[in-house]
Amino acid sequence: MLPPRQLLGDVRQFASVQRIVLDDGQERGVRALAFSTGGGLDFWVLSDRGFDIGPLWWRGMQLGWQSPAGFRSPALNERWDDKGRGMERGFSGMLVTCGLEHVRAPDGASPLHGRLPFTPGRLLAYGEEWDAPEPHLFCKGEMVQYRIGGEGLRLTRRITAPLGGTELRVDDVVENIGPEPQPIAMLYHVNPGFPLVDEGTTVMLDGTCIVGPLQPSESSVGLVKWHDVHGPAAAVMVGAPACPAVLEISWGADTLSCLQTWRNIQQNIGVLGIEPCTTPPGAAMPVLAPGEKRRNRLALRLTPA
Repeated sequence: MLPPRQLLGDVRQFASVQRIVLDDGQERGVRALAFSTGGGLDFWVLSDRGFDIGPLWWRGMQLGWQSPAGFRSPALNERWDDKGRGMERGFSGMLVTCGLEHVRAPDGASPLHGRLPFTPGRLLAYGEEWDAPEPHLFCKGEMVQYRIGGEGLRLTRRITAPLGGTELRVDDVVENIGPEPQPIAMLYHVNPGFPLVDEGTTVMLDGTCIVGPLQPSESSVGLVKWHDVHGPAAAVMVGAPACPAVLEISWGADTLSCLQTWRNIQQNIGVLGIEPCTTPPGAAMPVLAPGEKRRNRLALRLTPA
């Protein structure tokens, strides 16, 4: 519930977006935006890492998976390390966006999950919109992936979070800014961790269980499954018996027509990947003509269990 505007000296007492810079270890120099909705949802948008979501808290509880390397500076990340799997040295956070020319395993021409992950972005705008029809917090940024003689792609991202709410929305527009038609691929790597990933965790796709219940003795490494999704929208629910929150992930299935799930619940890892994506493995990628745009929408919402 929003407090009356006239009772606040500054709306940022209740909810805010603040620019911050991380300043220690491998994270040093990483720019971010700290969102606090006033409804129990707090998260960081990592503007130096593709405007992805790093930590995410619900009522003070951190629910996004985090690597021991933290939110490593992109200056320290070399995509072609480890036979093209260098992304795994920086992989961390509730959302890592993959693409734009390639997703999944390295193929010799592109590293694991493409060149987009951890790309520093340009901040275009941010703030609080108290007087909007739906009062909200927001930020807007862009990432460019470009090579003369190769792809020319711009991703413009707007993230909004209703004031007093427990939801964040990602609205992406990919534009071909090059001279030739360009195939594109995108995968939204949503990564809940403990306590959402725990004994008995289940993942429900439109009411059907597709993962779990997980068992503590399970030691799955890189277990991947694919699921077709139909209709204009799809939704996944992630919950665990001992977790007080349920995570709902919803997206536009008209442009993200495949769901990929992945997990690694070895000791000291414990990550679950819920990954709406443009196409299943081996399928033809959508192609953008010069000047053409494609829009993807994704939302994360927390509710009490």
